[in-house]
Amino acid sequence: MTGIEGGSAAQRRPLRADAQRNEDRLLEAAAAAFARDGASASVKDIAREAGVGVGTLYRRFPSKELLIEAIYRQEVQRLCEAAQQLTATEPPVDALRNWMERFIDFMAAKEGMAGALAVVLTDDSEKLHTRTLLADAIAHLLSSVEGQSAVRPGVDARDVLMALGGISLMAASEEQRELATRLIDLLLYGIVKN
Repeated sequence: MTGIEGGSAAQRRPLRADAQRNEDRLLEAAAAAFARDGASASVKDIAREAGVGVGTLYRRFPSKELLIEAIYRQEVQRLCEAAQQLTATEPPVDALRNWMERFIDFMAAKEGMAGALAVVLTDDSEKLHTRTLLADAIAHLLSSVEGQSAVRPGVDARDVLMALGGISLMAASEEQRELATRLIDLLLYGIVKN
């Protein structure tokens, strides 16, 4: 994601290389801080960890909510891009499994930002857009498995996404991460032919 100006995608301009590096470092530091400290993460600490001044942070992201939204969008984009990367480098079923594991990790990382993300995700169009992006990534992975004639008939990408969402809710804590892996095994059993 480039050039987050706090507006819509149509309003974003490409950033100078140094400004893009600052933004990338800010998003990386903020993602780690929110995952670690939740919504109470300090903006000053985020700026310091990114190696920029707090003024730079506020010029790029005038509010904490806009910073969280940028992190969220970047992570969704990375997760969706991972579907392409995994199918290019791994056997189809392994690619699907690894993507599912990444999805669960993605959802767990968002727990620290849940309160602020609620503000971002109260817009139904944003939720629909995100679900569409994620379902498209799953559809890509499923088509790779289908190419091996290994998908059971009637498997729908949106259904798989909903099942993964349920798994992430049931296994939300780090202590329950093994449960998520076992549930992914069950989900794959329902998707992939023996």
